[in-house]
Amino acid sequence: MTIKRPTTIAEYIKAAPKEGQPHLRQLYAILKSVAPKAEETLKWNTPFFVEPRFVFAFSGNKAHLSFAPVLSAMDVFSKELAKQQTTKGMLKVPYNEPLPEALIRKMAKYCLRSVTERKDDNFW
Repeated sequence: MTIKRPTTIAEYIKAAPKEGQPHLRQLYAILKSVAPKAEETLKWNTPFFVEPRFVFAFSGNKAHLSFAPVLSAMDVFSKELAKQQTTKGMLKVPYNEPLPEALIRKMAKYCLRSVTERKDDNFW
């Protein structure tokens, strides 16, 4: 039996682990409110927002979600990210912890400004 891959972000969230779906829906709503005109697409089975270049992406994993902003955002918000789980280019939020909504919103706004003003060509 062939498993059908999601073709939309809504399908992606529906196919994610059940315990992560509320976090993913919440994150998606934040990102969509920040970049309502951005193209939403799946690349490498990962939700991306593009306007006209990469703005940010996210993914759902077994026990956490990952938010991937433009790379410079990780440096700009390093103090606020100090108490969060991060990798070089992503914020990781376990499903059993609250989503840091205000921080994600600020980072997303920074990403959108950075891309639309063409200040950042780097991502991940």
